[in-house]
Amino acid sequence: MDMNGKVAIVTGAGQGIGLAICKKLAAAGANVILNDIDEELAIQAANDVAQTGTCIAVPGDSSSLNVIQQLVDKAVSQFGKLDIIVANAGITLFGDFLSYTPDAFYRVMQVNLGGTFFLAQAAAKQMKQQADGGTMVFMSSVTGHQAHQNLGAYGMTKAAIEMLAKNLVIELSQYRINVNTVAPGATLTERTLEDKDYEKTWSRITPMGRPAIVDDIANAAFFLVSDEAKHITGQTLIIDGGWTSVSPSPY
Repeated sequence: MDMNGKVAIVTGAGQGIGLAICKKLAAAGANVILNDIDEELAIQAANDVAQTGTCIAVPGDSSSLNVIQQLVDKAVSQFGKLDIIVANAGITLFGDFLSYTPDAFYRVMQVNLGGTFFLAQAAAKQMKQQADGGTMVFMSSVTGHQAHQNLGAYGMTKAAIEMLAKNLVIELSQYRINVNTVAPGATLTERTLEDKDYEKTWSRITPMGRPAIVDDIANAAFFLVSDEAKHITGQTLIIDGGWTSVSPSPY
């Protein structure tokens, strides 16, 4: 799938799924704006992606309205337009419901919901102005479909992100902007592999016999932002090796 000349923003892309998405986009010819809250990680990741394509780092908190505008402005000033956004940034703050703190709750809402909502808003304004359409992918989770211990607040945000994608069908289809969501299940990333039992546990309870790797998720996101998926909108693609069909707990 040819992405030659397309301009894309990917948030939370210093490592893991976001970085894998950037690599696929850049290798296919897209000009990529890579964001991560960790400046050093963002620059390092952008340099890595730039080995196979065009990638520029714009570090910062993806839930900040100023940073969001910087991302859109950088895309337009550097490449003249904005075609694609992947709102991948998110945080997971585990906690028992009865003791979950307001600080943790509102931070999860700010990053996962606010960052996605306002990036989509800023991008949509630019895409509308260009009058040439555009495409958006949001990052959800299987925890937006199945209850998961100690992830009440996080799961709320992921279910809400999927509803946002549906609602934007009403708001943005008239501008030829399509919006979809990817919902990963257990995935091997730098963060999850900090748990030495993670791969073994999820291999045991996933019907396909293994957790996802980042390319499993990146391949789906890449398809959804491609021209081949322009008539798909308001949908969520669950990528979990069948886990949500049976939903055994890892605990």
